[in-house]
Amino acid sequence: MTGSTTSRALRVTVWNENVHETTEPGVRARYPDGIHGEIAAAVAEHVPDATVRTATLADPEHGLTEEVLAATDVLTWWGHAAHDRVDDAVVERVQRHVLGGMGLVVLHSGHFSKIFKALMGTTCALDWRGGHDRELVWTVDPTHPIAEGIPSPLIIPEQEMYGEFFDIPAPDELVFISSFSGGEVFRSGCTFRRGRGRIFYFSPGDQEYPVYHHPDVRRVVANGVRWVEQRGVPRRAPELHRRATGWYEERDR
Repeated sequence: MTGSTTSRALRVTVWNENVHETTEPGVRARYPDGIHGEIAAAVAEHVPDATVRTATLADPEHGLTEEVLAATDVLTWWGHAAHDRVDDAVVERVQRHVLGGMGLVVLHSGHFSKIFKALMGTTCALDWRGGHDRELVWTVDPTHPIAEGIPSPLIIPEQEMYGEFFDIPAPDELVFISSFSGGEVFRSGCTFRRGRGRIFYFSPGDQEYPVYHHPDVRRVVANGVRWVEQRGVPRRAPELHRRATGWYEERDR
């Protein structure tokens, strides 16, 4: 698995808006510890060298203070009902850390989050259909570390449909595509690089279904966390530098 060889623990922050769980009894019953609690458990299960914290929309500064982000190697993001309630100052802070080398794993409806749209530079719009469907997640890059140990297809018995056209830039790597009962297909597992940071988007995970209890979905999320992490990279965004003519000659003297 791609990752740093440092002996320091991998520091993961799992962020979730935590709105459905606090307002809808069915979602609360499905995820009694919140979606963030289930994702945190999945990371802890498959990434034994990780220390995992959680943060939610209701926390001060959404739990994503400068101090928290500086101490985060990988941030996972789940949002759906309250994208507009995420403070722009926090979004800019997260973007700065991603450009500087913090890994980001964006899940399901996080495609419409302010942070994902800011990093993609597109609308991130897609086709969708609510209600019960079956999703087949097909591995199209079996050599990619995120696909390690994942069956193809990964079968998710209950899930809403996400379909093309998905308005994102061409992914750096396409790891998974999904198919649905209506014949729709979707680029469901995509990687991107922005600045010094790595991003993985994985679409399965609607709150109406127990998707994050699925053992293979949990492994994909953990594999994604492993792939985006770069503990050995200094946290510094790329900067504009002016080089004088002849600098290379002076360097060699």
